[in-house]
Amino acid sequence: MKLERHSKIVELIGKYEIETQEELAERLQEAGFSVTQATVSRDIRELHLTKVQNGSGRQRYTVLHTQEGLNEKYIRILRDGFVSMDMAQNILVIKTVAGMAMAVAAALDAIHFHEVVGCIAGDDTILCAIRSVDDTILVMEKIHKMITG
Repeated sequence: MKLERHSKIVELIGKYEIETQEELAERLQEAGFSVTQATVSRDIRELHLTKVQNGSGRQRYTVLHTQEGLNEKYIRILRDGFVSMDMAQNILVIKTVAGMAMAVAAALDAIHFHEVVGCIAGDDTILCAIRSVDDTILVMEKIHKMITG
């Protein structure tokens, strides 16, 4: 049942521009799946879904692939969502466009910086725990290079 539901989710987000968990749950229920918000939230995590901005500026769910050669996709997400960054010791604080923090954090996780222990994302702010103060400076330089090309 879970595999069928996951397959349907991927199909639905490919067919419709689904913006919220509630909308995804409604589409699943219309397709005959009895789901709760908690189930949809868990499915989103397990499928590595993220939100990206479409051409009209609205957000929609998409599958964030982790295959080799997709680093350019992650860099594009980083460029599109990034506003600024600052450090507090070994904590890197990244500000993003409203609603893009989760997508940018997922992109950072997918890039696999060795220095980054983990990221926590809100709506427009990401906190990255970095291994050391020196590593924080190094990560800031790497991100700056990615954004500026």
